[in-house]
Amino acid sequence: MSERLDLIVSAALRAGAAIMAVYERGASVETKPDGSPVTEADRVAEAILLDALGRHFPDIPVVAEEEAAEGRVPAIGSRFFLVDPLDGTREFIGRNGEFTVNIGLVEDGTPTLGVIYAPCLGRVFAGEGENAWQGEVEAGEVVSRRAMSVRPAPHPPVAVASRSHCSTETTDWLDRHAICDVASRGSSLKFCLLAAGEADLYPRFGRTMEWDTAAGQAILQSAGGRVITPDGQPLRYGKRGICQDTDFENGAFLAIGDPGLHRTLG
Repeated sequence: MSERLDLIVSAALRAGAAIMAVYERGASVETKPDGSPVTEADRVAEAILLDALGRHFPDIPVVAEEEAAEGRVPAIGSRFFLVDPLDGTREFIGRNGEFTVNIGLVEDGTPTLGVIYAPCLGRVFAGEGENAWQGEVEAGEVVSRRAMSVRPAPHPPVAVASRSHCSTETTDWLDRHAICDVASRGSSLKFCLLAAGEADLYPRFGRTMEWDTAAGQAILQSAGGRVITPDGQPLRYGKRGICQDTDFENGAFLAIGDPGLHRTLG
């Protein structure tokens, strides 16, 4: 593991510990202007991540979800971090454990490094370059680590879909491709299941933001998978000032494990 990745994993584990402290005592819920929920855990975790990334990587801008919601977005160049301090706030509120800390590094429009920590599940996933791994976390430390990679897709493939945001368009797409084996999961864990060879595709036609997907895309790519738009192009990052679209908003995408699966789906 590179020193850079080690520092980012450590920051994610600290943020996760803070989230769990709030989770265990319970947190009040507020509503942001876009209608999405936010809790104390989101804000505390983001403060930890902003401090850590700012100290260790002062030359790399950080775009973080809650900061962006308040209109505080730094100028970005070809390299910047995308942070979702608590991906799956609805899962956090619903207490099902399927929430994560997401940190992704984008370079020239492509996620190149990602860390996802699921504190309630005690699992951490990371990817950089051509190396992806997952580990178990105990007492705030990674106690075991093993390489992971996507699997050859079975027929029919196994899909994962959003537990809280599964759209009609996603359901219709699965029906058109006769994919019946679908597991519902919260947050960015869906990318991790593909990277770990536990599922094969994740179609998403509902709204997501770049901080929701950057870490997962980096990890999946490091494990041998892809994230593409409906026309087959890689999902790109740093989308600002594009017509009337919201800054950093993604369009529809398809995350796949086995790259050959895209050809069979047509």
